[in-house]
Amino acid sequence: MTTAPPADTSAAAAEPDTGVTDWAALAAELMSARRTVLPFRLGEPGPDATQLQAILSAAASAPDHRSLLPWRFIAVPGDQREALAEVFVQALLERDPQAELHDIAKAREKGFRSPFLALLVVDETKGDAEIGLAERLISAGCAAQNVLLMATALGYGSALTAGQSVRSAALHRFFGLGEREQAVCFLSIGTALSRGKTVVRPTVADYVFTLNPVGPG
Repeated sequence: MTTAPPADTSAAAAEPDTGVTDWAALAAELMSARRTVLPFRLGEPGPDATQLQAILSAAASAPDHRSLLPWRFIAVPGDQREALAEVFVQALLERDPQAELHDIAKAREKGFRSPFLALLVVDETKGDAEIGLAERLISAGCAAQNVLLMATALGYGSALTAGQSVRSAALHRFFGLGEREQAVCFLSIGTALSRGKTVVRPTVADYVFTLNPVGPG
């Protein structure tokens, strides 16, 4: 006589596997996990070629009115980091010709931060003059956020940083930007060697309001 195995009364057995992925929960967890890790806290290893392809491919899902693709990323390879470091110095001297030596050294050091570094650029007029700059910038911001989220999903730290250097003539020349192109910010990705203090995020009530029109008189 064969004895039947005891029934599994665990919670896992009580809930049938429906094969349905809880995308909302996964998305919420990923977005909550994303944190800005400043470039000086990012080190090796950076994403490999396959991971980097996945990270940058995420940008393609950004909303883009009339499919203009008004933004692009310009990656800075390792053999161009020293040249970029000097551009940061030139940008500093453009706005402060009397900059101190320690400030110059700090500006130069920025060129070597984080394993992966790219400049996000937005074209003000590409394709359709009726699509305003604000829409183009929103599209670029969504593309950047997608990249940050994918980097987070793969276990990397990341950051968007700007500063006054992105508006400098030296930086525009170095990256070969057109007259109507804007350097928006740098995107950095790497392994988080350390993390800064945790920032308290706002609640929905802090940034969502209900329209309450005021009538005439």
